[in-house]
Amino acid sequence: MTKIIGIGNALVDVLVHIDNEKLLYELGLPKGAMTHIDRKGLMRLRQRLVGVRVERATGGSAANTIHALAVLGHQTGFIGAVGDDETGRFFAEQNRARGIDLHLAIIADEQTGTANTLVTPDHERTFATHLGAAVYLERALHEVDLSAYDLLHIEGYLLQDDILLHKILQAAKDAGLRISYDLASWNIVRDHHAVVTDLMEKYVDIVFANEDEAVVFCGVDDPKRALRELVAKTDIAVVKVGKHGAMVMIQETGDEVFFAPAQERTVVDTTAAGDFFAAGFLHGLVGNKSIDTCLAYGNSMAGEVIQVMGTQVAPEKLRKCL
Repeated sequence: MTKIIGIGNALVDVLVHIDNEKLLYELGLPKGAMTHIDRKGLMRLRQRLVGVRVERATGGSAANTIHALAVLGHQTGFIGAVGDDETGRFFAEQNRARGIDLHLAIIADEQTGTANTLVTPDHERTFATHLGAAVYLERALHEVDLSAYDLLHIEGYLLQDDILLHKILQAAKDAGLRISYDLASWNIVRDHHAVVTDLMEKYVDIVFANEDEAVVFCGVDDPKRALRELVAKTDIAVVKVGKHGAMVMIQETGDEVFFAPAQERTVVDTTAAGDFFAAGFLHGLVGNKSIDTCLAYGNSMAGEVIQVMGTQVAPEKLRKCL
């Protein structure tokens, strides 16, 4: 089976349901987006959440996708950086138990990064992310043989260091890997538009975007038009349109648009829906399944993870998605 490695921010998700959007405004967090916070911001957030029930799960966009692919039976690896703390040990233990080959730098004087996920009553997620040790990702790269893998899945959240991201993608191309890239968040796409465009044109074979990311990247208000513009820059473009499903175009097949509706599910938390979709789609793609089947796998995987808080889906449920 195809060997797949992910590179991204090694994070632990701290999941909180909030009653309304007041806290988002008070903390200056744009709803539905990812905002980086420093240690001071993290302490401020934690003070506001005293007495509130929280749940914890392994996180990080690329790590979530690798988690799901490992459950589906792929040989997988992940490269990241964590702190020398209980949170970092939790991240490592959970992912090793899934059979993932971890390449983690342990940063002694930093906290493991956390994605503090605030879920409003409409199930929308807003992220206040403290990267902590995750920013030292480069320290984990030196002893990894990328040529041992066939495909690299990487997250757009790494654009906090675009020079490093270029280096990683060039190394992957030189090693002969296909590259799958998730645009990550509409505000990252907006703030780093020129860099994202350059990365896609030079390195990316498969791009994943949600509707907001696609329209912001392309400057249009129609996701289907955005899909057409995305596929002009890469081999395969995937645009997820939330509860409606997902669309795909392949550069070599011309103007054909593949579409699959989402399955109706009871939504508890949409954390990692896109990451698990990517895992299902990639599983089908590397298995030489039809694009319609790849979409069906992706929608099924996303449909499972949105029914639980965080990413703790029973493995047997994920395997039944295929």
